[in-house]
Amino acid sequence: MFSKKLLFSVLLSLISLIYVYPQDEDTTEVEDTAKVENESWPNHHHYDFTYNVFNEFSGNPTITANYGFSKTSLKDFNESFVKPNMVELKLGYTHQRSTNEEDNILKYNYKYFYVSNISVDLANKSTGSADLKTDLWRFGFGRSTGLGYKLGSAAIIPYHSYSFEWSKLRMEDTPLNTDDKNMTDLFNQSFRFGNSSEGGIKFQFIPNMSVDASYERSVIFPRHIFWAWTGGVVVEAAGQWAIDSFVNEILDSSPYAAPIVNFVLKNALSYGMYELRHDKMNWPFNTVAPLSYDQFKVGVTFVF
Repeated sequence: MFSKKLLFSVLLSLISLIYVYPQDEDTTEVEDTAKVENESWPNHHHYDFTYNVFNEFSGNPTITANYGFSKTSLKDFNESFVKPNMVELKLGYTHQRSTNEEDNILKYNYKYFYVSNISVDLANKSTGSADLKTDLWRFGFGRSTGLGYKLGSAAIIPYHSYSFEWSKLRMEDTPLNTDDKNMTDLFNQSFRFGNSSEGGIKFQFIPNMSVDASYERSVIFPRHIFWAWTGGVVVEAAGQWAIDSFVNEILDSSPYAAPIVNFVLKNALSYGMYELRHDKMNWPFNTVAPLSYDQFKVGVTFVF
């Protein structure tokens, strides 16, 4: 039963990375047709929704390397975790183009696979004798989207990311408190499913390279209750969809405000959802607390 649920989760994760994006037409005939339609429908968008699944895993090959500082937390946990550091590698494909509304406003989309290690061994810091040391490996699939500002050959792109991941925690120390030990035993030496959300800014100095700064929140579930998890994901996805619709209206009327509004609203929603999930892993359902990671990351991205 567990393997079927895990497989179903993988398929849902892959499906969630697929979206339909507009294709630009570049013929005189299409431009003339668009002009006629614009006269009748001044606020109408002209998108070609021709879709090929293989296009979703193509584009410009992209590599991202991140280094960060992390904090581990678990509700009602009495002892303290050592704050670990993290390293991360992302491999994927990037689509980046000007929007139809304004040439200097960019639409950014990055789909990727990632693997990371969050470990006290990377921190190299002195700790209290009672602090618990941990080592976490994780991998998963994610997507970053955003609207950015084109500045000649450079760009600034605020973005929002969402990902699904599997992780394995190794406790290097054993909690002294029995209740704490029972809580960490739910995660220790076992693969667990979870979600992550990230907000950040890409400083793209040249078209093929950017320096990134971001803040990520992750939750790891002690067990995967598929239907409760799906319900929580649907709630957040509906909120993100509503924000997309609202930002599209802003993009029509005030294009230069859209990247900031998109960045603030999308990340505010994710931050609020993860605050709620800190106590109930599948909010709004009454479920147990997850293991949570908060981390600040800096990195570099290469687009080929």
